[in-house]
Amino acid sequence: MSTHGNHPPKTKYVFVSGGVLSGLGKGITAASLGLLLKNRGYSVTNIKCENYLNLDSGNINPIEHGDVFLCEDGLEADLDLGSYERFLDQEVGKKNFTTLGQIYSTVIEKTKNLAYGGATVDAWLYIPQEAITRIKLAGEGFDICLVELGGTAGEYQNEIYYEAYRIMNLENPEDTVHAHVTYFPSPSHINELKSKPTQLSVRALQSMGIQPDFIVGRGEFMIDEKRKEKVAFYSNMSKEDIISNPDLGSIYEVPPVLAEQGFDTKVLKKLNLPEKKADLSEWNAFVTKLTSPKKHTATVVIIAKYLSTGSFELKDSYVSLLESLNFASVHEDTELEIVFIKAEDLEKKKKQALTDLHRADGIIVPIGWGGRGVEGKIAAIKYAREEKIPYLGLCYGMQLASIEFARHVVGLEKAHTIEVDLNTPHPIVHDIPFSDKYQTIKGEGASMRLGAYDCILKPGTLAHSIYKKHHAFKDESKNLISERHRHRFEFNNAYREQLEKAGFVISGTSPDDFFVEMIELPKKTHPFFIATQAHPEYKSQPLKPHPIFVEYLHAVLDKKK
Repeated sequence: MSTHGNHPPKTKYVFVSGGVLSGLGKGITAASLGLLLKNRGYSVTNIKCENYLNLDSGNINPIEHGDVFLCEDGLEADLDLGSYERFLDQEVGKKNFTTLGQIYSTVIEKTKNLAYGGATVDAWLYIPQEAITRIKLAGEGFDICLVELGGTAGEYQNEIYYEAYRIMNLENPEDTVHAHVTYFPSPSHINELKSKPTQLSVRALQSMGIQPDFIVGRGEFMIDEKRKEKVAFYSNMSKEDIISNPDLGSIYEVPPVLAEQGFDTKVLKKLNLPEKKADLSEWNAFVTKLTSPKKHTATVVIIAKYLSTGSFELKDSYVSLLESLNFASVHEDTELEIVFIKAEDLEKKKKQALTDLHRADGIIVPIGWGGRGVEGKIAAIKYAREEKIPYLGLCYGMQLASIEFARHVVGLEKAHTIEVDLNTPHPIVHDIPFSDKYQTIKGEGASMRLGAYDCILKPGTLAHSIYKKHHAFKDESKNLISERHRHRFEFNNAYREQLEKAGFVISGTSPDDFFVEMIELPKKTHPFFIATQAHPEYKSQPLKPHPIFVEYLHAVLDKKK
C-alpha cells in the first residue's frame, strides 16, 4: 500500500448498487472489479450491506436466500461474501457484512446508553450515520473498499444505504464512485436489448440525489453503441461509462471482459489514483482451462433437500459446494455432471431418484438440518458404502454416515441423531453441554460451533494423506489442520470404541480429543469413503482448490476407470 508522507492513505470507496431486479450479479460485478483493482497493486476489501432485519444470514432458509457463506471468524453471511473470498483470494468476516437488523439494533442500544446526549434519535439522520461508521470501519487500512448495496434502487428499506453514499459523496466526492448494475432485457419477440428499465432505475437513483458514475449493463449480449448513447443521454452520463457485463459461460470470465473495456482504469481515474501495471495471466490461464474441453467425464450425485421454491428448483442453496467441485474439476481436467437427487424422493424409493443414484460415479451428502429426507440420505450413504462408490460427507453427511454405520454394520438398528429422534436408544449424534470454549449462543436454547477450529489428523489415514500430499497442514509437525464449522450437534464419544472395533476409522479429532471431526473407512474396505464435521467447501478457491475435493474427484475418476 502506498503512503503519503507520515499520513496513512485515504480509503477510496466504490459503491455498487443494483436496479430493475434482484439476482443480477452485483456481487460478481463488485468482486470482479475488486480482483482487477487488486491486480493493479491496490489493497482491496469489501462490505455487503443487506436490507433485512436478521442479524446475519444464519437463520434464513437457504431456499429463500441461497447458501449461507461461513467465514473464518464464525460469521454466517450472504453468499456474495463467498464470491469476494474466491475472487480477491483473501478472508472476509464480520467487518465485511452488515444488515439493517445490526444497524437498527446498535442505534437502539446506543439510545439506551445515552450515547446521543438526549437527542431525539431520528431514523433518517442517525441510521445512515451508523451505516457510514460500518462502511468506514470495513475500509480502514485499505486503499479501496467495495460497498455492495443489497436489493434494488427504489426499495424503501434500503434507502438508508443510498443516503449513506450521498452523504459520503457530498463530503468527499473525489473518494467515492457509484456503479449501478442494471438489466437490459432482450424480449424474444423484439430481438434487441431494451434500455428503458435502466433509464427508470437511474431516475430512481437521481430522485435520491445520486448521479451514478458508471452503469454496468447485465443482459444476454454486449451493449451496442446505440443503446449506450441512448442510456448516456437519458442518464446524464458519458457513453464511455456504460460498461457491458453480458451473460457468459462462467462467472470467472467476467473479470477479463470488464478489463477489456477498461472498467478498472476508468474507476481509478475517477478516484484520482494512478493506473499501475496489471497482470491477469494467472487468472486468464484458469479461465482457459475452465472453458476448454476436458479429458475426462464423471457424474457426481448430491443428495439434497434445499432445492424447491414454488414451481422452480434453485441450486443457490449449494453454491460453495458446487464451486468447490467446479475448481476440482478444472484441476482434474474433468467435465463434471452434477445430479441433484431430492432426499425425500430416495426415501419414497421413487424410480427416477433410484435411477440417478445408480449411475453415480461419486456421491455427496452435504449440510442439512432437521428430519426431512434423513432416511433418504442414509439410504444413499448405505448404497455408497456397500457398492464402493466414492463418498464425501460434509457436516450432516458425517453425522449420518456414522449413524448408517452404527445401524447396518454394528447392528444398532435404532441408532439416530437426537436432532431427529429424541428417544433413540442409541444417540450416535447428540448435543453437548454449552461451553463458550466451543460454542456460540445463537438464540434461546440454541448454541453452535461457528468458524475456524483446529483438528489433529491421525497418521496413516486417508485424511492425513490428503493434507500431506497437498501441503495443507496448519502445522504438519503436529498433524494440525484448520477448517470452518457450522453445526449444533456432535458425534457421541460413548460410541467411539464400539464403532472403531467394527472397522470405523476416526481420522480427525479436536486437539483436546473431545470432538470427532473426521471419519472414514479403511482403504481395504472402501476405495474412498471420507466425511468431515467441517466445511472445506467454504475455503476452496479458483486457483487453490481444496485438497479434499481434488482427491475426492481423483477417486471418482479412478473408480470410473
